[in-house]
Amino acid sequence: MKLGCCYFPEHWPEEMWADDARHMAEIGLSMVRIGEFAWSRIEPEPGRFDWGWLDRAIGTLHGAGLTVMLCTPTATPPKWLFDQMPDMAAIDEQGRPRGFGSRRHYCFSHAGYREQSRRITLALAERYGAHPAITAWQTDNEYGCHDTVLSFSDAAAARFREWLEARYGDIGALNTAWGNVFWSMEYRSFGEVDPPHLTVTEANPAHWLDYRRFASDEVASFNREQTAILRQHSPGRDITHNFMGFFTEFDHHDVGRDLDVATWDSYPLGFLEQFWFSAEEKQAYLRQGHPDIAAFHHDLYRGCSNGRWGVMEQQPGPVNWARFNPAPLPGMVALWTLEAFAHGAEFTAYFRWRQAPFAQEQMHAGLLRPDNSEAEAADEARSAAEAIAMLGTQEAGKAPAALIFSYEAAWVCGIQPQGRSFRYLELAYEWYSALRRQGVDVDIVGPDSDLRGYKAVLVPAMPIATRIFADKLAALDCPVLIGPRSGSKTECFCIPGDLAPGQLRELIPLTVTRVESLRDGVWESGVSEKEGGWTISRWREDVSSELTAEFALNDGRGIVFANGNYRYVAAWPDRSLLDLLIGRIAAEADLKLTPLPEGLRIRRTGSHIFAFNYSAAAIDTASLGLGAPVLGDAQMGPASVTVWRKA
Repeated sequence: MKLGCCYFPEHWPEEMWADDARHMAEIGLSMVRIGEFAWSRIEPEPGRFDWGWLDRAIGTLHGAGLTVMLCTPTATPPKWLFDQMPDMAAIDEQGRPRGFGSRRHYCFSHAGYREQSRRITLALAERYGAHPAITAWQTDNEYGCHDTVLSFSDAAAARFREWLEARYGDIGALNTAWGNVFWSMEYRSFGEVDPPHLTVTEANPAHWLDYRRFASDEVASFNREQTAILRQHSPGRDITHNFMGFFTEFDHHDVGRDLDVATWDSYPLGFLEQFWFSAEEKQAYLRQGHPDIAAFHHDLYRGCSNGRWGVMEQQPGPVNWARFNPAPLPGMVALWTLEAFAHGAEFTAYFRWRQAPFAQEQMHAGLLRPDNSEAEAADEARSAAEAIAMLGTQEAGKAPAALIFSYEAAWVCGIQPQGRSFRYLELAYEWYSALRRQGVDVDIVGPDSDLRGYKAVLVPAMPIATRIFADKLAALDCPVLIGPRSGSKTECFCIPGDLAPGQLRELIPLTVTRVESLRDGVWESGVSEKEGGWTISRWREDVSSELTAEFALNDGRGIVFANGNYRYVAAWPDRSLLDLLIGRIAAEADLKLTPLPEGLRIRRTGSHIFAFNYSAAAIDTASLGLGAPVLGDAQMGPASVTVWRKA
């Protein structure tokens, strides 16, 4: 795995560039990402390009032995372009334009901006496509950041109508699919259909789902326009895009099909603070991040582009955008780096090289401080580089377990959650974490993926379970665990005629007759005779079936039903119940479990076993029985990594 950094030569005096490049190489970095926000310097006026500074910056980096990943600068169109076409701005759900003055101030559907995006991409590709320093390209930057996937502009409305006509053919089919007879919402033509916002109360959920599908397709087609240009004019170079953490607003599998390498921006401390984790978890992992945040995304994005992936932005210190921004525990930056290495990353790049003393991100740490002295993370990058060199190339093989992750499922649950605490992303994360607590490596894959060869397959929720998907599960002979709400909707967001689980009933013969959502703090209990107590919360389903419940609440209502190698969980299970289910699946599948101490996680490669201590306390790994480590100590201190060679 290569190490790199994100660098902004346009932010610094040119006389600093050579020292920066030399210093990068000395630390152990070998690649540099540049250019993602540089449009105003590349083209300061319409049609007048200033290539000199960029030529020299690339040459300076290359001269120090560094390779360069060059970005298309379309995330930040310059003011002169915004003034030329002010209607290129995205319109938010309240009907307000997203103005100039920060970034991502464009609508994916605006034809004029798409033309300008292609033009600047072509200009960069023609000038640098064959440059020996350029080994990779990044398209744009963080698609959808700051709630910019959904735009309600006139341009988006027009393209949405075209998208609908292509999907349904005639307006009668759309009216039937959406159930528009309800509330007298029937349309006479596609030209009458608007985006689903600014309605008096909630819009039709089928309308919302199609708008999310459309918006996701817009992101994918926008990206595809750039990748086509780059492939034509810069052949042989990898193309990537940097996805974000805990972000489901567009289908990353669709965008990933046009990339060579999927990458993501890893900020474990910021994500711990911003998302659903409990106060106790935020306290326990304050300076480390939850043990599964980084790994979840490593495994998710590895599944988005045929196994090739990397970390484009690795948090090196406090960030500037979370509600609270603690500093990493000493050792965590090196730990995060080596964890990416163990999961098969091709590179990890730190964001950023030097902390900026100006503008919006001046409170975001870098490898260097604004005065050019090394920040704490610089030495951790050195130690990570040394460890990587010592351990050598790692092969990330197929994991024994697969978790199916669906962006469409996230949209369905978000459009009609029924209870405000039902978050698809959190449910998927909890199921993933249940496997990791037991020492199981996991592949996170899309619904279209080949599932053959896995020892266990987990489906946290799949509201729209198509015939093709049901047949794919039916072909498996390994244990399959299916979660609540699966098969509960048709492709046009209706309840199936024979009720949930719809197409999945052939696998698990039951019918969901009623659902209820439970307010925060309500827990219902059950006891397994051999394995102890457990609870469910948030969501529960009434099930009619001739099957005997494998797990039932204390009042006798069934929660888990098994049929052959298939299980259905008719509730939101707590961690105790998930652990019990993983245990039973493992016994049936000959899946080796390694129950881990709190805060410890392991990852196996083809040649090594890695252990990562996310706890703030020491952990003795002698009980794992792995012998003498080749890196680190069996008595692991906080924020430390230990590695053993496989027998």
